[in-house]
Amino acid sequence: MRFIGNKEKLVDWIYDELNFKDIEGGLFFDFFSGTTNVAKHFKKKGFQIVSSDLLYTSYVLQKAYIENNLTPKFEYLLDEIDQPISLFPPPNLEIVLNYLNNLKPIEGFIYKNYTPEGTNNLEIPRMYFTSFNGKRIDAIRTKIEEWFNSKSISENEYYILIACLIETVPFYANISGVYAAFHKKWDPRAKKELKLRSINLIDNNKKNRVFNDNSINLIERYDYDLIYLDPPYNSRQYAPNYHLLETIAKYDNPLIRGVSGMRDYSEQKSNFCIKSKALNDLEKILRNANYKYLALSYNCEGIMRTQDIKALMSKYGNLSLKEYKYLRYKSNNNGLSKNKKFIKEQLYILKKF
Repeated sequence: MRFIGNKEKLVDWIYDELNFKDIEGGLFFDFFSGTTNVAKHFKKKGFQIVSSDLLYTSYVLQKAYIENNLTPKFEYLLDEIDQPISLFPPPNLEIVLNYLNNLKPIEGFIYKNYTPEGTNNLEIPRMYFTSFNGKRIDAIRTKIEEWFNSKSISENEYYILIACLIETVPFYANISGVYAAFHKKWDPRAKKELKLRSINLIDNNKKNRVFNDNSINLIERYDYDLIYLDPPYNSRQYAPNYHLLETIAKYDNPLIRGVSGMRDYSEQKSNFCIKSKALNDLEKILRNANYKYLALSYNCEGIMRTQDIKALMSKYGNLSLKEYKYLRYKSNNNGLSKNKKFIKEQLYILKKF
């Protein structure tokens, strides 16, 4: 999934640096879980996972990938839906996704608010999805909700199906990467017919716990072997950038506003996006959390300065700093740093006194 700060390409490096410090196994807290890529990687490596995020979109992914250890059977649902006869039937999840892909499109909330045909009454019609794909998203999301309310699917299966939709949508959205704005002309891939994609599940044979909460509320709940922090680096809040995924995940017909059809995100703001508050929240975690190790992923151009992070973290344990140079995203190639092609990911590793 396209997501700001996604660690998909860095997670092997992060794991190797922590493993070099002999941090192996135990209870891992993914503090800003986002796409769950880091939590998934550490789950594969045998850690027991606690994860949390303010975004409900992230919570859906956490429920599917992190809390869940089982491949869904959909045993009640398969009696209800038509299945093609086959000598080699596909996995049950694929059967369900194929059924959803062939639903009759409906004119629901997404079509009416995020497609040009559905918003042709606006001065600037919204072009997030083609009209067909908007109606297909509505049909799929409505059917998932109907199945859950009628108890045709379990809670586990419910979140897995929504996660499949959330993972699929970005491949058909008419955006540059975030949902704060849409293209005024169609991206070629946005014009393709939306087809649900399956997801791969991980079983670590452990009880993993996931939350849709401010993670600071969880720092004293468990004794963590490793807390991993990957906070926002700048003043841009995550919630408005992913408002449309939030609406598809919740499907709650929210009040929306503005050219982009933004939902209210006043309860989803992070202090790590506010320069005057970021270090204070970091110190709350360092001081009050129960942990052996704490790792902080950050950006060398973030709103918290390197010298300030070092000075603060060193008060609570033995600190090391590792850096990884990578190519800057084009969308971030502006301002004072417009001539810098590369940027450094910083990994602060703290062993608590």
